[in-house]
This record gives sequence, C-alpha cells and structure tokens, in this order.
Amino acid sequence: MAQEGDRQARGTALAAGEHALHAEGDLRAARRWFELAWRRAEGDGDHEGMARSALGLGGVWVHEHRTAEAESTVRTRQGQALAAADPGSDLARRLRIRLAGEEDYRHGTHDAIMRELAEARTADEPVALVEALSLAHHCLLGPDHGQTRLALAKELIGHAGRTGRRGDTVMGVMWRTVDLFLSGDPHAERGLRELEALLDRSPHLAAGFIASAIRVMLAIRQGRFAHAENLATASAERGTAAGDRDAAGWYGGQLGTIRWFQGRIAELTDLMHDQADSPVLSAVDNSYFAGLAIAAATAGEDRLAAGMLARIRGRDLAALPRSSSWLYTMYGVAETAHLLGDETVSAEVYDLLRAHEGTPVIASLGVTCLGSAHHPLGVASLTVGRLDRAIGHFQCAVRDNLALGHWPAAVLSRWRLGHALALRHGPDDDAALRELELATKEAAELGMELPPPVARRSPGPSPASARRHGRHWRLDLGGRSITVEHSVGMGHLAVLIANPGREVSAADLAGVPDQPPDQPVLDATARRAYETRLARLQEAIEEREALTDTAGATALRAEHAWLAGELAAATGLGGRSRAFTGDGERARVAVGKAIRRALARIEELDETVAAELRATVRTGARCSYQPR
Repeated sequence: MAQEGDRQARGTALAAGEHALHAEGDLRAARRWFELAWRRAEGDGDHEGMARSALGLGGVWVHEHRTAEAESTVRTRQGQALAAADPGSDLARRLRIRLAGEEDYRHGTHDAIMRELAEARTADEPVALVEALSLAHHCLLGPDHGQTRLALAKELIGHAGRTGRRGDTVMGVMWRTVDLFLSGDPHAERGLRELEALLDRSPHLAAGFIASAIRVMLAIRQGRFAHAENLATASAERGTAAGDRDAAGWYGGQLGTIRWFQGRIAELTDLMHDQADSPVLSAVDNSYFAGLAIAAATAGEDRLAAGMLARIRGRDLAALPRSSSWLYTMYGVAETAHLLGDETVSAEVYDLLRAHEGTPVIASLGVTCLGSAHHPLGVASLTVGRLDRAIGHFQCAVRDNLALGHWPAAVLSRWRLGHALALRHGPDDDAALRELELATKEAAELGMELPPPVARRSPGPSPASARRHGRHWRLDLGGRSITVEHSVGMGHLAVLIANPGREVSAADLAGVPDQPPDQPVLDATARRAYETRLARLQEAIEEREALTDTAGATALRAEHAWLAGELAAATGLGGRSRAFTGDGERARVAVGKAIRRALARIEELDETVAAELRATVRTGARCSYQPR
C-alpha cells in the first residue's frame, strides 16, 4: 500500500512538473516538482521516473543551471538516467539530445546536437524531434546561422502539433519571432504580434518573458528611454516570476543600452563591475566584460578598460565563441578600442565583423539592440585611420538604422559620419556640417548626449618633418617615413609642416593676395616664418657639414634652396613683398583642393601618416599645421 502511494506521489510530481514546464512555461515550479520526483524515483529505483525527472530538470532552454554545483548535479543525474535506460527508448534518445545540446552550448559548437537531430528525424518520435529542434536552435544563436535557425523554427512549428504539448507550438513561434528580429527582417514585428496573440490564448511564462524583453528593445529603438526603462523593470519581474536565470542579466544589458544612447554609460561602471563576474551569467556570455570596458573607458578609467579588453581577447579574439551575445560584445570591443586608440584590436574586430556588416547588433533572444553592425565597422575603420572606409560604413549604418526604426542608433551613426567627413574633407565641409547639425538636432529631441569626437592618437611624440629631395619629399612622422612625389599641394604641406603652430593665409600659399590691390603676397608673419625656417635650415646644414654628413647636408640644402625660391617668388627687389590683385576665395579653394590631393597621395603610401596629417592640418582662408 505504501509502495502504491509512493508510486502515485511520483506520478503526481512528474505530471505536475511536465505540465508546469511544457504547458505553462513555469520554470521555477517545474524545477521544484522534478526535484521531488527525482528523489522519489532514485530512492525506489524507478528508471523511467529518473529519466523523466532528469529531463525535466534540464528545462526548456540549454544551460538553465548556471552555478557549477547546480549544473554538475543535473548533468550527473541525466547521465545516471541515460545509463539506466533502454538505449533504444525514446527517453534515452531525449536524454542524449539534452546532453549533446548542453555540451555543444558550453563550447560554442553545434556538431553533436545536429547529429542527434538527424537521428531524431529518422526515428520520427515527435517529442524527441521537437526537443532536438529547439535545443539545436538555441546552440545556433550566433550570427553565422540565421537561415539554418529559421528553417529549424519552421520545422519545429510543423511538428509541434503532434506532441500533445501546447507549449511546443508557443516555443516554435517564439523562436521564429526571435529569428526574424536577429536577421533584421522588416516584418519581424508581425511575428511578435503573432506570438503575443498566441500567448493571450495560451499563457506561457518563459515565452512571455521573451516577448516582454523584445518590447523593451523596440522601445529603445524608438528612443523612448524612460518608457523602455519602465518596461525593462517589468520584464525583469516577469523573468524572475518565470524562474528564468537571465532575468537580472538581461535587465542590466537593457539598462546599459539605454545609458549608452543617453550618453550616460559611465554611470554604470560600478554596476557593470559587480555584474561582470556574476555566476548567473551564461558560460559563453562576454557582453558584460564589453559593457564594463566601454563604461570604464568613457569614465576615463583606461586601465580597467584595457584590462577588460585583454580579458575578452584572451589569446585570440577570433576564438571567442559565436554566441548570442557575440555581436554585442564585438560592438563594445570596437567602441572601447576607439576610446583607447588601440589600432591593433580595432583591426582585429574589423576583420571579424566584416562578414556580418548587414546584421543588426542584437543581444541574446531579442533582448536589446545597438543598431547596424556597419556602425562598429565604421568605428574600427575610424580608429585605424581608414577614413573613406569609415565614411562608407557609417553611411550604411545610418541607412540600416533608419530601416530598423532605431532612431538613437541612426543619430549616433550620423554623428560619427559627420566627424569622419570632417576629418576627411576639413571641418568646413558642407556634407560634414549637414550631418552634424542634423544629428545634434535629433539627439536633442530624443534626450541623447552625443559623445565628443575622439582625436586619433599621434603615431609618435614628435611633429612631422618634410625634406625636399629633388622631385620628391621625405615625410617623417612618429617613426614612420615615406617618400612622396612633389606636387603643388605637397609644397603647401611642406610650408605648413615647416612652421608648426603658425597660421599662413591661403593667399600666401597660392601666391594670391586675399584683399586690396596693395596687399602683399606674404604678410609680415608669414615672411618671418619663412625666414626663421631658412635660418634653421642653414644652421642644420652647417652642423651636418661639421659632422661630414654629406648626404644629410645635401638633403637640407635642397630644402633650403626650394624654400628660398618660394620666398623670392613672393617678394620683389630688396626683399619687399610683391603686391598684385587677385581673388582670395579662389586661393582658399585651390589650396584646399591641392592639399587634399596631396593627402590622398600620402594615404596611398601610409594610411597612418595621412590620418594624422588630416587631423592636424587645417585649411581654409588661413592654414596651419597644429601637431598634438
């Protein structure tokens, strides 16, 4: 009689657990029931009860148990149940599927679960097949498998009606909705409405938590930051009620995204620091390291930011698991490397992200979105001085973010585009000014504080030098050296470089006065700059000759002769400035174009030198070289 009572109690616990898990999506209640069922089944040697409760303890997701103790306990129980089960039974197949999915997820792989899925298709047992499809989908959440995931979701929906478990259809529709958002599908919100309508008819706590998190993401995209923050709080409460281990982590990610677009990410440095090593985070989640890196770099805590970058990179950034938070992490790495001026990391990020340029940067199952992947690609390009490439990516980012309806991301990409254009064409460039003005206006409307432009770090502590060698110039900057063919623009650059910190009018450089007929071609300041440089060159020549450095003296004499010729061309007899009429506006335009052509030629030879000169050479009515 007692044994019969125990058997009924086990049956009741198993039935309650399976109903909670597969009908209601109540992960918390399901764990309690399955824990009770396991203890009773193990004590009585009930192998079927052990298998069913061990499966139930796995939950509906992979990696539901985050602490080492809980994970090891559940995996051990599943192994025990598998060893005791008939190898050809459906329960044994389901246990093999679960163990394969857990192992693949922890290592960022998917081979084992895909093999089990193939066998499940052959066996055609509906419950095993649906579970294999769902777990395989969860193991393929990285950005490389979008089409495969969507096919799995559709297949899951097709077989869900055969299992007799109403939660399987909900899970299939939920996965399809997630896939549409992850791929940037323009009809993704239709999928969300279908999911929400299904949840209204058949509540499912776990899937309802996902739907609420997606609503937070959409509110962030709309720039409704206060509303999004309220929704995030409510969503976290729903996740906690469902027993989802990701409730706290997702809330932190959503809050981090909101603060990033508000320009307040530095406020979260301490919070991110506390959360980064939380045991409830997924084993393959590095997004909190990236979030902490951005927050620290923005707050000026460069040492902490660099440490987080080093932790993310490990021995090889390319070896980082392509998990559901991988794109989000790469975005953070690109932004932090930009703030720190780390060109090596920026180049690595660019190479890794290049294949995903058209993908939205969405974390996990649609939790939060940072906009188009073109944006971090543009940031990485900007950091390494590839301005044309950066401009192209930012233009695509603006376009894609507008298509996503992600207004804050569009504003930030437009802001970065404007600064890239200004670096490329000068601060007075019309296109740059348009983009910056529009971004500033839209940011104010959304309550965003835009980040200041980050000046690219100088390749070295010393200013540039330019020396004439016949028809060529040798440019030296920060330990880098290139030889550039002479041109009008290169001649203008040489004059500016020879007089760091001094302004020279475009008219002087072009040999055209910018005001009245009696205005001298060289004003007194510019003439003194030429003469000072000539005196310094003469001293350097004498020093080289004293050291019997014939080659060095010859190079300096060539530059001295060129500069003396320029000065003579601009002055009359007796050293008087030559006066004649002309158009100062034409001089400004001509000099600007000539210098930009010279910089383009320099970029072909050395992008780093060109980027530094673009950042330090000012053109306009008055031109200058302002080394940092």
